This record gives sequence, C-alpha cells and structure tokens, in this order.
Amino acid sequence: MRHLPFLAVTAALLVACAEGDDDAPGATLSLAETLAGADTAGYARAIESRRFDFPTDHGPHPDFRSEWWYVTGNLTSEDGRDFGFQLTIFRSALSPRAAETESAWATNQAYMAHFTVTDVAEQRFHVHERFARGAAGLAGANADPLRVWLEDWVMESDSAAAFPMRLRATGEDVALSLELAAGKPVVLQGDQGLSQKGPEPGNASYYYSFTRLPAAGTLVVDTDTIPVRGAAWLDREWSTSALAEGQVGWDWFALRLSDGWDLMIYRLRREDGSAAPESAGVLVDPAGAKVPLTWGQDVLMESTDTWASPVDGAVYPSGWRIAVPERGWDLRVEPRIPNQELDVTFRYWEGAVSVRGAGEGGATVSGRGYVELTGYAGDAPER
Repeated sequence: MRHLPFLAVTAALLVACAEGDDDAPGATLSLAETLAGADTAGYARAIESRRFDFPTDHGPHPDFRSEWWYVTGNLTSEDGRDFGFQLTIFRSALSPRAAETESAWATNQAYMAHFTVTDVAEQRFHVHERFARGAAGLAGANADPLRVWLEDWVMESDSAAAFPMRLRATGEDVALSLELAAGKPVVLQGDQGLSQKGPEPGNASYYYSFTRLPAAGTLVVDTDTIPVRGAAWLDREWSTSALAEGQVGWDWFALRLSDGWDLMIYRLRREDGSAAPESAGVLVDPAGAKVPLTWGQDVLMESTDTWASPVDGAVYPSGWRIAVPERGWDLRVEPRIPNQELDVTFRYWEGAVSVRGAGEGGATVSGRGYVELTGYAGDAPER
C-alpha cells in the first residue's frame, strides 16, 4: 500500500458515501476486481522518472487518478504498553477533469480515510473508515503549508517543511494526537521515485518514503488517555495504475531494526502465488542511504504460518522469514496480534509486527514495523 499501491476507489462507491459516512460498513467490493478494471483514460501517467519538488510534492496531484498519504507507526506508553496505528488518507479522481460549475459541492475529487489502533496488551484492533467529497471544506489537501484532511482527521504542518507534522484522528473508542519529528531523509523508491508496478508503460507510481520519524503524543483508548512515544513511517504515492494481467494483490513490509537499518519490500502477487517481476525492495542504512534489492535474488521471503479470517475463513499468511543472504540478514516477522484485518469497503490485513533475528553482518537485532496484505479476501478477477 502503503501504502496501497494501485488503490483506486470506484466512483459509484464514493458518490454513494460522499456525505462523510463514518465507521466501517463491512467490505462491499473486491479489491482485485476493482483494480483490474480501473479506467485510466484521460489521467496523467507515471511514465518516466522526474525531479521531485518539495514542498509541492507533499501536496495533491489531482491530474493522477489516485493518491495517498500513508502513515503507520509503533508506539509505547510510559509503563511499557505497546500499540500500533495507521492513519491513511486516500484521494481518488472521479473523472479526469473537474465539472465546469460554480456550485460549492461540485468536485471531481473524493477522499477516503482509514484509522486503526492495535492494542497489543488487550489484543484489540480498532478500525474506522470515512468518506467525503473534496469540496465544501469536507476534505482536501494543500502543499504549503501541508494540510491533508477528511473532516477532523488531519495531517498538517505549520510551514513549507513537512516536519514537524501533526496527526489527529478520532473514532468511537480511540483517538490519536501525535507529532512526527524529522528523521532520516526522504527515500525515493524504485528508479529515482518511479516505482514500476506492471510491464505496461505508465503502470507505475511516483513513490517516496520517510522511513523513521520520531513520534510522540497521546492515544485515547476507551476512557484512558495514554502518553506514547515511538516511530512512524510515511509513504507518499500517486499514480494512474491498475493491477497487471494475472496480479491479484500484494504483500508489503516496512520494518525498522534496532541497529538503525530499515527495510521495505513488496511482493506483487500473481494468481498462482508467485511474485511478479516488478516486486522489489530497499534497505535504508542508519544515515539514510538507499540500497536497492532485487526480489528473489537479493531478498527472499517465505510465510511461516497462516491466519483465517472470522468473517469468511479467508486465509492470510501470518508470520514470515525474510533473508538478505549476501548481507547476513535473516529475520523472523510476527504479528503483534493475529487479527488486524480491516473489514471495510475493501477487505485487507494491515497491522503491527515485531522483528527478531540477524541484521547487518549477521548481528542480533530486534525491531518493529507494519505489514499489509491485499487480495486474500474476495474473489480473483475474471479475465
């Protein structure tokens, strides 16, 4: 995804929910079917690498079909209680051009947001979803200063610099108020920020990440207000893409290790479970330098366990071994709690994980991070 590579929300769903519907209604669409049929005509495409322009690129790119501001993180309270969180705001264009009208409600942009909290000690996963039109102040995005919002769910900063960045989100049973400080420098994913997702020209995204952002603030869980500290990962991606022929979903990992290294890998999964050639990864050293990884050569991944959804028995991987043999890496990744499935408009699993094993040079490491799994629930698209 990260966060959701390729995420495209259908116009029919967004128009139906555009009045600002709150809380998850339960999954109504197959992610694979929607993405396989995504209409790309008339939108800008990610064709070649480009020079990124900040702060402008922290803001919206409305000529592309879809875009997301994706933050996940791992937090700990003063008494050692562990949490994970996800706050994601998605923008989706309903048409390539805005309607020519003076109505305050007229827009060709719609927004969707997901807010989750993983309470490890209580083994609880809190999920909230919202929709709104990108009009009448309900939702939108600005670059300078940065502000991305859907009603009172907000990511914002006070200046042209993205950091410090404030996050705020409130659900029925949880609330988040967090400040992200500057950390490692920006990482341009893929080829200088051009991340290829399929063999077709333009089936790609512009994609950058901030992998290790110090985080501090408060979580409200039920009636408890809990000071927390930790680290977050911010992914920014915009594209006009669809799942390529034979692709049904993806597995995405964002891990921060105790020795200061970070790892991001994603497998674009085919119908037979194999990895598409565009699957890739990257290491980020303690100073922020990028080390690209080729899937199946530099980096190897296998699942070690499974988990069945209580919704319908859909089976997800749950536990992994990730190796970077030439550098001595051999990691075990485990969910902090098994059930971190979002039963929202598109069903997917995204949750906090722990890491242990061997890192750079084979040295013992631990770590935390997030994993996203899509395309395991629902039917595969017909071709």
